[in-house]
Amino acid sequence: MKSGANHLVPGLMGLITNVPLMCGYVLYGMSTVLLVLALKDGELSLLYPVIALTYVWVTGLSFLIFHDTANVSKLVGIVIIVLGVGVLGKGGRS
Repeated sequence: MKSGANHLVPGLMGLITNVPLMCGYVLYGMSTVLLVLALKDGELSLLYPVIALTYVWVTGLSFLIFHDTANVSKLVGIVIIVLGVGVLGKGGRS
C-alpha cells in the first residue's frame, strides 16, 4: 500500500488503476479473512500475540524495501515483541 501511495494520482481513477495499491488492499483483505478463520478455532490468547509479529515484519521489510532508518528504539521494540510472543507461546495449549 505504501508503494502505491507513493505513486498516487489524484482522483478515483487514480486509485482504481494503481496496481500496487490495489494489490496491497487485496493482500490486506486476504489476511483479514485468514485471521477470521484462525480466530474461529484458535486460542485467542495465542493468536493475538502472533498477530503482533506483524509489526516486526513491517519494520524489517520497511528497512529492506523503503530504506527506512533503524534506531535503537525500533530495535528494542522488536526484541520486546519477539520475546513477548515467545513467552506467551510457551504458555499456550497444554
